[in-house]
Amino acid sequence: MDINKTLAQEFSLRQEQVDNTVNLIDEGATIPFIARYRKEVTGSLDDQILRELSDRLTYLRNLEKRKEEVRTAITEQEKMTPEIENAISAAVTLVEVEDIYRPFKPKRRTRASIAREKGLEPLAVIIMAQDNSTNPEDEAAAFVNEEKEVPDAAAAIQGAMDIIAEDISDDAELRKKLRSAANDKGTMVSKAADAEAESVYTNYYDYSEAVSSVANHRVLALDRGEKEGFLKVSIVLDETVATDIILAKYVKANNACGELVRAAAEDGYKRLIFPSIEREIRSEMTANAAEESIKVFASNLRQLLLQPPLKNSVILGLDPGYRTGCKVAVIDATGKVLDTNVVYCTPGPKTNIALSKKIIKELIEKHGVTTISIGNGTASRETEQFAAEVISEIPQKVSYIVVSEAGASVYSASKLAAEEFPDYDVSLRSAVSIARRLQDPLAELVKIEPKAIGVGQYQHDMPQARMSDALSGVVEDCVNSVGVDLNTASHSLLSYVAGINSAVAKNIVAYREENGRFTDRKELMKVPKLGKKAFEQCAGFLRVRDGKNPLDNTAVHPESYKAAEALISESGFTLADVAGGGIAVSDSLNMDGISEKLGIGVPTLTDIIGELKKPGRDLRDELPPPLLRSGDVMEIKDLKPGMELVGTVRNIIDFGAFVDIGVHEDGLVHISQLCSRYIKHPLEAVKVGEIVKVRVLEVDVKRNRIALTMRLDDEAEKKEQQKKEQRKQNKPRREKREKKGFDASKITNSAFKIKQK
Repeated sequence: MDINKTLAQEFSLRQEQVDNTVNLIDEGATIPFIARYRKEVTGSLDDQILRELSDRLTYLRNLEKRKEEVRTAITEQEKMTPEIENAISAAVTLVEVEDIYRPFKPKRRTRASIAREKGLEPLAVIIMAQDNSTNPEDEAAAFVNEEKEVPDAAAAIQGAMDIIAEDISDDAELRKKLRSAANDKGTMVSKAADAEAESVYTNYYDYSEAVSSVANHRVLALDRGEKEGFLKVSIVLDETVATDIILAKYVKANNACGELVRAAAEDGYKRLIFPSIEREIRSEMTANAAEESIKVFASNLRQLLLQPPLKNSVILGLDPGYRTGCKVAVIDATGKVLDTNVVYCTPGPKTNIALSKKIIKELIEKHGVTTISIGNGTASRETEQFAAEVISEIPQKVSYIVVSEAGASVYSASKLAAEEFPDYDVSLRSAVSIARRLQDPLAELVKIEPKAIGVGQYQHDMPQARMSDALSGVVEDCVNSVGVDLNTASHSLLSYVAGINSAVAKNIVAYREENGRFTDRKELMKVPKLGKKAFEQCAGFLRVRDGKNPLDNTAVHPESYKAAEALISESGFTLADVAGGGIAVSDSLNMDGISEKLGIGVPTLTDIIGELKKPGRDLRDELPPPLLRSGDVMEIKDLKPGMELVGTVRNIIDFGAFVDIGVHEDGLVHISQLCSRYIKHPLEAVKVGEIVKVRVLEVDVKRNRIALTMRLDDEAEKKEQQKKEQRKQNKPRREKREKKGFDASKITNSAFKIKQK
């Protein structure tokens, strides 16, 4: 297989794009570096496409490696044939390769292998020939052998049939056809392990759906329900469909031998083939569902990490709690902790609302707090109410926002948090994290294991290694696309910069603490274990503010400094002008001519111009700011169908999006309510962190569920909702009339007759 050619076809790319990208990957270049600084050779492929291509490259190389292992194993058994060689070469998946290898694979003792040990394989060959002149009973008599535990002809025939059944089950081509039939015509069935047991899986207690149409989130739900013992899940395929495929290939005559082959084939299907295929299909469905779930998780994580920071703000973080109180931490505009405390503003043994308000008001006045960040965990509802009351009682202009505290406890109990705040207990570290994740989500969230951030579904059921790789890649892409301040970044943040591992990141921080702030990028070469290759990969992503060279505060790579300086000079500016806030490079430049003159490609020239116009820019600044609140706090009971609200998308899953609308419970916008057009996935319509307008469709106070819609302009939707509400209002009156024996249909009919008269 020409792997590069296959990649070019699968990704619809030019061959040279793939060849150049693969070469860069093999040379050890990182994905962020390739995406940003090698656009000319890759054709400007973005980081997401590059990662997908890299993953597929790894799979195809593993496939080729496995093919070679199988070839060697079969050849060593002296059983290789041109047909087998062609089948191996033509295989496009690891499953197909394993099917080909199955007959040659060392097996544990089976009924067939025991029959072979008894010398019954020649009898199996005779029966498989299905000759009209063959009498199976007579042929089997010759294989009766008391010493080999073949007491009679019936035992010999049974052994031969076991061999035939296993040989049929090892047919790679047949298994492929049957697997395809099960995928196309099979049904996934779920039954309750205990119909009386209460669980979240009641919808699946009597469920069936075509294998080909089961949604990924249902696959994961069924898997979890089965794992937890509430469900019994299976795949069902009409036996007639399957056996017809097998018999068409193996039953060649309508005689005694043919009947034995038929019976052996049916036994092989029920006992060997279908159980194996069922496992394979379910495993494949789970793997596909997990891969899609990981993609959704990764997309959500990307949007969460790239949320705009709340700059130039003094933030008060509140980590809610009942018995142990609400932990408080105040941080300045740089993230430095200014103050900490504990208040008892929620129901508990030490509750003191008046004292709690006094403490918070004093902290706000003392430090000039502009925003309060509240964790959304236990007691969040009461803490939010408390914060709103405090804000209403003070003259200062202060807003609050409820942030996800997912992973805060993981971070606060980590070795990193202990090193960062050795004098604080775990709960106070959590309050600091809640404040900082509003101030700069990216810088704070990189300290937490990505899967603990909780913006996906069934993350604990995913293949952990695969998920960690995918999510770490997202964090790496986000960190490098934003850039990192070399003089303030933690080693956690630095470790995600292209070309820098954890050890080198710690060395950078140690060098900074010993020698003072970096004054230029070249100084990085003095950091232990940071060589030329690492410098090439990381330099462009590290920023040195107020350094010797203004270009060090841009994403211009040092390898392009000469070209950048020449462009600045050609435009009539100096480096000092760049340091002063950027230069106005003309939009009417002859890009091809300038790029040729400077010896760089047009993509690199375009990037340099963008950096010179806005040196030190943060791409997150161009995004809408977080939705801050300052008014009254609503409860779920305050919501009424038809109310229109503004909220923040907190999480996206396969069947919809959860939106924070200012009550403790997030509302669900089902995929059908995200927009008027048809979409395959919610990610086509919304993203995590997006500010959206919604209308309340339904409120279930008892179950704490809120149904929302974003189809605000859909008049038909509004009218239908109004009808539903009217029917709800009329329902009690109808029931009351029915209890009294009131028959509305009779009155309607009599009224109609009177009108007719």
